Amino acid sequence: MKISVIVPVYNTQDYLRECIDSILNQSLKELELILVDDGSTDNSSDIIFEYVERFPQKVHAICLDNGGQGRARNFGIDIAKGEFLSFIDSDDYLEKDALLELYEAAATADADVAICDMEKRYDDGTKEYVKAALQDDPLASAGSASNKIFRRSAVGDIRFPVGLWYEDFSFSAKMLLKSKGTVFVKKPLYIYRCGQSSTMNNNNARKNLDIIEIMRDIRDFAHAGGYKDGYEFLLINHVLLDSIKRLQVQESEDKKAVIAKLRAYVKESIPRLSECESFKRETGNRRMIMTLNYYGLEALAIAILKIKSRLR
Repeated sequence: MKISVIVPVYNTQDYLRECIDSILNQSLKELELILVDDGSTDNSSDIIFEYVERFPQKVHAICLDNGGQGRARNFGIDIAKGEFLSFIDSDDYLEKDALLELYEAAATADADVAICDMEKRYDDGTKEYVKAALQDDPLASAGSASNKIFRRSAVGDIRFPVGLWYEDFSFSAKMLLKSKGTVFVKKPLYIYRCGQSSTMNNNNARKNLDIIEIMRDIRDFAHAGGYKDGYEFLLINHVLLDSIKRLQVQESEDKKAVIAKLRAYVKESIPRLSECESFKRETGNRRMIMTLNYYGLEALAIAILKIKSRLR
């Protein structure tokens, strides 16, 4: 078995068939599909068992009470038999050659992780190409687990955190830190359906504080494995830059207090930003925005980004 595809399902009856069909119709045939019903209250479970009956050798089902996406994925990991693991969201879908291209890229490079670009598709038919990473460092792509495949033997006992936001980031970051090789397939093979609620577009500012607990866990993992520089890269890019920037444009009344706590955590971990080796390797523009955020000038940082966007 080359790939185990794990799909957590919660109330996505309108999209689930398209997701499942895109997996079963992959050009790579040596795969299994593990559908984890996370306590759905719509007709998702009926759809799941329809496919189990139709494809009993290929499609497997796990039924749980509702416990969140991370927990559902962990149950899938525990029974997966594939050489690689893939995690697909049940309202998204794959291009026909996605898993074949990712698998061949990983096998050719003897890589533990293979990553593809994504395409956002909106209800009005609009499409948007999304690169997996805007930087050469694979750690820049840690945000999502869905556009990647992971070598099962490298995963070991790494699991998704339960009950916290940023579970994708946690799992992907740890895998990318320990990966003996990571390869990119620069094609939009993963189709991300926009319009649903997610961590990235949710306006609940306080839940963003979960990333501090996530980062502390990653810090312990990184220090134990000798990945200190990688941890600092994740901290300045995904907390100091991305999280603060995302919060600053929210309308939540809690955002200032949350940003202050995120900034305090970054300062606790990196007392002198200018001496951080990962910071020194960033481009001038990214260092500027990181510096403004580090010193509490995130409103100015957003204003500068808006001006640069208009001038393009």
